[in-house]
Amino acid sequence: MTQRKKLKMGMVGGGPGSFIGAVHRIAANMDGLIELVAGTFSSDPEKSRATGEELMLDPTRVYTSYEEMYAKEQALPEAERIDIVSIVTPNHMHFDPAVKALDAGFHVVLDKPFTLTYEQAQKLYRAVNASKQFFCLTHTYTGYPMVKQAKQMIASGLIGAVRRVYVEYPQGWLYELLETSGNKQAAWRTDPQKSGKSGCFGDIGTHAFNLAEYVSGLQVAKICADLDIVVAGRQLDDAGSVLLKFDNGASGVLMASQVDTGAENNVKIRIFGEKGGIEWQQEDQNSLILRWPDKPAEILRAGTGYLSSYASENSRTPAGHPEGYLEAFANLYRNFARSIYAQQQGESPKPEWLDFPGATDGLRGMAFIEHALQSSQSDQKWTPFVVQA
Repeated sequence: MTQRKKLKMGMVGGGPGSFIGAVHRIAANMDGLIELVAGTFSSDPEKSRATGEELMLDPTRVYTSYEEMYAKEQALPEAERIDIVSIVTPNHMHFDPAVKALDAGFHVVLDKPFTLTYEQAQKLYRAVNASKQFFCLTHTYTGYPMVKQAKQMIASGLIGAVRRVYVEYPQGWLYELLETSGNKQAAWRTDPQKSGKSGCFGDIGTHAFNLAEYVSGLQVAKICADLDIVVAGRQLDDAGSVLLKFDNGASGVLMASQVDTGAENNVKIRIFGEKGGIEWQQEDQNSLILRWPDKPAEILRAGTGYLSSYASENSRTPAGHPEGYLEAFANLYRNFARSIYAQQQGESPKPEWLDFPGATDGLRGMAFIEHALQSSQSDQKWTPFVVQA
């Protein structure tokens, strides 16, 4: 593949105090395929200008709104204008910038969750499918090499038909009412006007849900949920558990919490089939454990020569050199960029490049939030899981 030029990116959001904006910028830049050249980093023009200056961008390409950025970038010669829009705003500012970016002809990378509401998700899903652009939703954990290894092994039938799925995402940072103490990240994540109907399950529960479906290769068919508000005075759920039933009859449990005092971010998934089991956790992200009924457990390691094509394609360093969260995030951007390059050259992207989350994942994630809340608030034990586009 002959690379013609770096893909140019404009960012919406990611100004002062934004953790995820910096992560996206590092991830996009890691492989030298994408260059940040423009942005509207804050609804406050002065903050946007200051961020652009800090990032050493051309001040004429630091804009006061995303509408201005789209219009002025469209007016530039094709070789100069942005190719990609990266949207890293709070949830309530996902839908409109994404739809308008697609309408303007830009490829879109959007931080999860998909939108503020399920109704918006349905509209954005249709907009993505009606466009000719690539769309990526940054469910980071699908970017880890050993997560991809687990997916391919299960798809190959190595552990037999899946019977049980356990996925958990424990955090502890909201163990107290931080949203009233000036903490910007806590404030918007616990505000229904900015976060949506759900707090914890919108923020990290959707990651766990996506991981369960991605690795197992199955889809959730119905759920039974119990969502909690543990910290007094909080408006949205900060913990919860969900029983899952998958489309092949398998069952599972999903747990997410932001009030497990002292917990960090040890996302973990265990899947058991007729012949064996597979386990992965973020605190030991370069390892994948295989469990068997009649022999010792096996540990597979990232960067080795015996891995599958998807894992190998997303490994950057030799065995023993740890790869982590930023590299997993960068894998999404790299695969996204490679797919765009292939399209530009009239070629079909490799399947390994197209293996990044998209609009279907976004729609299903929003449906998960909707159904989890419905189930939690109902006396009915099980809630059918129905996704409507």
